[in-house]
Amino acid sequence: RESPIPKMLAPCLLRRAVLTVPLVFVVALLVTEPVRADQEAGTAIPAESRPCVDCHAFEFMQRALQDLKKTAYNLDTRTETLLLQVEKRNLCDCVAANLLN
Repeated sequence: RESPIPKMLAPCLLRRAVLTVPLVFVVALLVTEPVRADQEAGTAIPAESRPCVDCHAFEFMQRALQDLKKTAYNLDTRTETLLLQVEKRNLCDCVAANLLN
């Protein structure tokens, strides 16, 4: 036996949908900005109001170059430290071998 709730629920949902759909369209029309007569759809934004793309790219490249310089300096310093450690170890081994002989 079917329960009476679905039969009563269907007209209520239909009535609610019929009222909600036009309400959504009205709200969408109110929210959107109307196109003025002097505006054309698809026109380009003037260069004066756009951000300077070249300036941003230049700043980005400057920061990247500074980071690369820091990394290169750190690698040079680390390499020099390692070379000094190797030379010291070789010198100590040489001195120890000479002392033993």
